Parts: sequence; structure tokens; C-alpha cells
Amino acid sequence: MTSTLLIVQIVLAIAITIAVLLQKSSSIGLGAYSGSNESVFGAKGPTGFLAKATFTLGFFFIVNTLALGYLYTAENTKSVADTIVPK
Repeated sequence: MTSTLLIVQIVLAIAITIAVLLQKSSSIGLGAYSGSNESVFGAKGPTGFLAKATFTLGFFFIVNTLALGYLYTAENTKSVADTIVPK
């Protein structure tokens, strides 16, 4: 389960990076590669769609991060200090 969530985490990180780079900004960025396909997304272009996609991906990224943290904590109940200090 943990490895599946870790793979999902990596895919989400890559997708968020791409979504952010495709958004229009004051500099050109990767938004210049969108070409003339802006009519597909409506009058505003892909701006609204990419903003919603970035928000949604970010939400799932945070939820997945919390799930990974919970699973790692549940699996590893021993402290590092317990392994160093002999009893």
C-alpha cells in the first residue's frame, strides 16, 4: 500500500509541476507551447482549467502526503533512540 501511494505521490508531483509551468505568467514559461488550441478551453483559454487542475492536484497531493505519513508512523512504532540505547 505504501509503495502505491509513493508512486501516486511522484505522479502528482510531476503533474503539479507541469500544470504550474503551463499557466500564463509574466514570463513566457512553457505556456508558449500551448499554440492555438486555446479555443478548445473557451474564451479565456486554458487559464481557468489549469488553475482548477492545479488546485485539485494540490489537494490530492496534500491528502496523499498525510496518508503516507500516517502509514509510515503506523508501520514504524519504534524510535531510533530505542535502537541506539541498550537496555
